[in-house]
Amino acid sequence: MLVHVWKWAGFIVVIVALLLADLGVFHRRARALPFREAILWSLGWFTLAMIFGGMLARWSGSEVALEYVTGYVIELSLSLDNVFAIAVIFAYFGTAPEQQHRVLFWGVIGAIVMRGLIIVLGTELVETFHWILFVLGAFLIFTGLKWSFSRQQPVQPEKNRVIALVRKVLPVSGKNDGRKFRTRIDGRLCFTPLALVLVVVELTDLIFAADSIPAVLAVTQKPFIVFSSNILAVLGLRSLYFVLAGAMRSFRFLRFGLAIVLIFVGIKMLIARWYPIPIGVSLCVVAGIIGGAIGTSILTSSGMRKE
Repeated sequence: MLVHVWKWAGFIVVIVALLLADLGVFHRRARALPFREAILWSLGWFTLAMIFGGMLARWSGSEVALEYVTGYVIELSLSLDNVFAIAVIFAYFGTAPEQQHRVLFWGVIGAIVMRGLIIVLGTELVETFHWILFVLGAFLIFTGLKWSFSRQQPVQPEKNRVIALVRKVLPVSGKNDGRKFRTRIDGRLCFTPLALVLVVVELTDLIFAADSIPAVLAVTQKPFIVFSSNILAVLGLRSLYFVLAGAMRSFRFLRFGLAIVLIFVGIKMLIARWYPIPIGVSLCVVAGIIGGAIGTSILTSSGMRKE
């Protein structure tokens, strides 16, 4: 039990230290993240995630490490759809590029807390009521089929009831004050529109977590593996946004690929009791589907540009 507690505590301390270094040292000034720097940061977060996977292989064996890597790939893949939603939110609110990194930083903080609570609750429920796995599997298949046969609904912040409620209950200023979430107008403390952007980003992540966390639970029900794979994937989302936000419209087959992934992990969850799919096979299938969707999108887009 003591080793288990230290494992959780050590991981959380490292994550907090990385976040503090990110905002307090590397991104102290509000600025847009250049494309090349965003790529380097994305590669850095990915390398860190793979190093952690190697450490898991040494501590707990290759099977646990494969579960972690598969969960990480699934979470990172589903986060790609989140990138486009965040881009729409920033465009609607007119969020300046130099303010976006700060919003995404605090969005990650909120996502870690929310996902941590959901994962703890979800794994406890699955352990207590095993039949919930069948419900989650059916939910993932339904979501995948829905994604396959329907167009993605754009995020519409102007119709968000939570935003309307926040505007009614809390004083919100008419303009931003740099990268601050609160400001003073005539001595009165108000929230800035940037704070509303953060609220919408958090709500969007919560919606996407409803799909991604059950998908990872199809791979493993170990709370630490589900949590670590989720958190390390979310940490790389900010830099990945600056790499992909402008090009997400070109990935026309990505959503269809993500839908197939959801259907696959849903089926895996439903049949696991009788026909368990090896974790290595799951990793190859998920990586192949996402890689194929992205590759097909790029080739199709290149062909359309040549014409």
